[in-house]
Formats: sequence, structure tokens, C-alpha cells
Amino acid sequence: MRKPPLNPDIADVAPTDPTLTPYDEQHLITYLRVLDADAEGADWREVAKIVLHIDPDREPERALRAHESHLVRAKWMTEHGYRHLLRGEAPN
Repeated sequence: MRKPPLNPDIADVAPTDPTLTPYDEQHLITYLRVLDADAEGADWREVAKIVLHIDPDREPERALRAHESHLVRAKWMTEHGYRHLLRGEAPN
């Protein structure tokens, strides 16, 4: 696996596939940042703006949808996705 980018562009909705996707591999750091913010009780609007690069004042529905889907996917990574990485099953 190559080193993931620090601040990649994000999709409006994170993947929901039952296996790792190229998007997941590219957004590992994004997922970590979303998880850290959630653990610290950060306001989702701040996370959307800083981590996901969506202005929640201008696009509240898009920002909320992106935040929720990326948080769900980040949690999936901690419960299931990491196993794919450990087995070397990350997509190329």
C-alpha cells in the first residue's frame, strides 16, 4: 500500500462496499481525522469544514451527509476494514 495523501478531495458520500475500495485506501487519514474529531466531541460542522472541505453554512445538507457517511465508514474501518489491510487485501 502506498502512503495515503494527507488532505485528499472527498466524495459527497463515502463507500458502503463490504470490502476496501481504492477510495478507502486514499482516505485513511481522512477517516482517522473524522474519528479523532468525533472522539473529542467536535461539532460536525467544524469537521465538515476543516476535514471534508465543505462549507456547512453554504451547503448544510451536503456537509451533513458527507460527515455522516464518512464517520460511518471510518467506524467500519476500525471494526472490519483494518482486517483487509492486515491481510494485504488493499486495492491497488
